[in-house]
Amino acid sequence: MKPDDFEPDLEADDLAPEREIEAVLGPDQAGVRLDKALAEAVADLSRARLQALIDEGAVTLDGAPVTSGSAKAKPGIYRIAVPAPAPAEPEAEAIPITVLYEDAHLIVLDKAAGMAVHPAPGCERGTLVNALLHHCAGSLSGVGGVARPGIVHRLDKDTSGVMVAAKTDAAHAGLSALFARHDIERVYVALTRGAPAPARGTVETRIGRSPGDRKKMAVLKSGGREAVTFYKVERAFGPADKPLAARVACRLQTGRTHQIRVHMAHKGAPCLGDPVYGSGKPAKPVQEALEASGLGRQALHAAVLGFVHPVTGEALRFETPPPADMAELERRLAEI
Repeated sequence: MKPDDFEPDLEADDLAPEREIEAVLGPDQAGVRLDKALAEAVADLSRARLQALIDEGAVTLDGAPVTSGSAKAKPGIYRIAVPAPAPAEPEAEAIPITVLYEDAHLIVLDKAAGMAVHPAPGCERGTLVNALLHHCAGSLSGVGGVARPGIVHRLDKDTSGVMVAAKTDAAHAGLSALFARHDIERVYVALTRGAPAPARGTVETRIGRSPGDRKKMAVLKSGGREAVTFYKVERAFGPADKPLAARVACRLQTGRTHQIRVHMAHKGAPCLGDPVYGSGKPAKPVQEALEASGLGRQALHAAVLGFVHPVTGEALRFETPPPADMAELERRLAEI
């Protein structure tokens, strides 16, 4: 399996701070291999590094991602988004975690909202990785790299819910293969502003970094990666003909960065409390319910995770209810 075949993000909160480099290629460089032309124009990035950034969709020409470093260069202004340096090796920390299942190969847990999955610039401590390093006492898979040992998939810092981490390399490889084949059951619960229409459907788009804001993801007409979400409105709140809010179950086929948040916003029903994709104020009764509930994050919870154990072959399925803040918001929405 090639690295590009596996997308490990499940609503990943890893859009780390980055710097943007501008490179101007003139008519005299037209026809030269693109990665070579850019390497000559940008002194502090090697040709190999530029090729990797192109493959990641981090290089754009006139706002559109370029897709091949071997393509012939075109004159214009190229923008290169360079991710921040990787953090230092994380330390073990005695942070309480809620374990749902654990054996010699893997661990399944219910991640609390507010906990980042792995260290990143500005958030080097207090992460799930720090907690797992302490809890598992050195028995985490090293496949994820120094900063992300055992991590097979990720949740946003402010998204709660079920996650699995690998304790052995064999489990890591097996879980990665399951994600790559979309052979894992993943269901999220979202409380949304309004309700997506129709009440049941599929959102199938391409998702990539927003051309207008590199810290956000967006639905793209071209480029990006295929993203598929199946959704169902489980309960609508407010007038039947024009709901003010809804509880929506979202089943993932793919797991792109911020996928559900982007797709619900694309349907005109962003997650309540979402500071990034929840543009526009909810109706006054919903706003009052939000304030009274104390919810200070996007109303999104990874409720179900089901998969076949990659080592033992046992069928495993885990389900957790939304935590207190979302439960309180839903209770108040039901009174609208």
